[in-house]
Amino acid sequence: MKYETVIILDFGGLYNQLIARKIRDNNIFCEVLPFDTPLSEIKAKNPKGIIFTGGPVDATDEEAPLADKGIFELGIPILGICYGCQFIGYSFGSDVMPVELNENSVYNAEFADSAELFSNINKNADVMMSNTYALKEAPSGFEITAKTENCIIAAIENKSKKLYAFQFHPEIVETPLGNQILKNFLFNICNLKGDWEMNEFALNMIETLKEKIGSKKALCALSGGVDSTVSAIMIQKAIGDNLICIFVDHGLMRLNEGDEVMEVFKKFGLNVIRVNAQDRFLDKLKDVIDHEKKSKIIGEEFIRVFEEEAKKIGDIDFLVQGTIYPDIIESGTKDKAVIKSHHNVGGLPDVINFKEIIEPLRDLFKDEVRKVGLALGIDESLVFRQPFPGPGLGVRVIGEITKEKLDILRHTDFIYREEIKKANLDRVIWQYFTVLTGLKSVGVFADERTYAYTVALRAVTSVDAMTATWYPIPFDILDIISKRIVNEVPHVNRIVLDITSKPPATIEWE
Repeated sequence: MKYETVIILDFGGLYNQLIARKIRDNNIFCEVLPFDTPLSEIKAKNPKGIIFTGGPVDATDEEAPLADKGIFELGIPILGICYGCQFIGYSFGSDVMPVELNENSVYNAEFADSAELFSNINKNADVMMSNTYALKEAPSGFEITAKTENCIIAAIENKSKKLYAFQFHPEIVETPLGNQILKNFLFNICNLKGDWEMNEFALNMIETLKEKIGSKKALCALSGGVDSTVSAIMIQKAIGDNLICIFVDHGLMRLNEGDEVMEVFKKFGLNVIRVNAQDRFLDKLKDVIDHEKKSKIIGEEFIRVFEEEAKKIGDIDFLVQGTIYPDIIESGTKDKAVIKSHHNVGGLPDVINFKEIIEPLRDLFKDEVRKVGLALGIDESLVFRQPFPGPGLGVRVIGEITKEKLDILRHTDFIYREEIKKANLDRVIWQYFTVLTGLKSVGVFADERTYAYTVALRAVTSVDAMTATWYPIPFDILDIISKRIVNEVPHVNRIVLDITSKPPATIEWE
């Protein structure tokens, strides 16, 4: 089945993934593509609408990202946001100029009654402006449809050409009516129905996998997390016993997690081979401090283990991974900076001895993966299991990874999770964990001087892992956690709390 599609052309803005989330929330499939994607590729996807994102420069800059102007001749409705607005105006003859007062705040906007995009909303409402440049005048054929006190051209539209643009950001919460404005574009102008349903996606993907893999065998990298588990169940429904799952116990798991994961897999009747590779991974990681090197080592070693196991089994063409959309985005593309290399994307080696890697969830955000899991009949306790990174505790030990450090981290993490569950916050907080920071400080214990590690507590709420907000754990619970860790875990004498949201931080420290 071909889903109705909206294409988001990425010009390098900060909020591009929020745009994608807003569109997906309306049951509409969308893809984020580089701004210079060829027109032929865009047309091949048969989009019903196109959105230009914000960007860090102005459209007249020599280094400005410019899409092929032939895109305006496709007859497809286009919405430009911030830089996207400037690019549309500039493409049709308007000048772009610095604003007198840099805007990075909420302003009251006045919307034109005749504007298609602003139907069914208040004609005066707050919008989030974040710009240093703006259009000097409306291009020929365009009508000004919104203005603020400091920006006389806050929105424009050309109904005949199906071109619409905002200088403000409808995708963020500081623009309260932003959701309705985007809905107006999607449903009233693009005439979309909203056919992106996870039940339908699951059924269609299973049929696609049946056709692709056929009677051949596939090997699935199974970590116990929701992403790899949903991928495995989906493949199992497609090819049955021809799926062989490999659970690599790399020594970077949480306390007792390897045994717990294997128990869970038994319930699904999955054919799982457990590979104990703790010493192998630690040997490879010895003396490595840089995070990017760690991720690439872990990613490559995973692949080498899978290759060895596939060779033992024989006749394995496909490797299945639980890669999801945030992994793809954060690991970078040709036009996007690498935020961090995920072990299953940017951390993969150049040469892989499999015919093909299959990633059935690579187009989905985390909340969508959970919906697919429920559609497949997976128990809620596993579907809503706290996210755990593929490299495991390897991204939560700052500096060199050793068995001693991992044991310390495992113990602190166990206490933290135990107390959060006692407080009935385990389903409220999206992700929570401890980090062994690598910092040591002076302390006192039993009237003696100590010089021990500092452990950081991290707790965030999120929907899709693209953004996250730190969670305010009550002080009395933090007090219990802090006292337990410093009293029960050797070599730790200080606890700190990470109260940074994403962005500017990432969820994990590495």
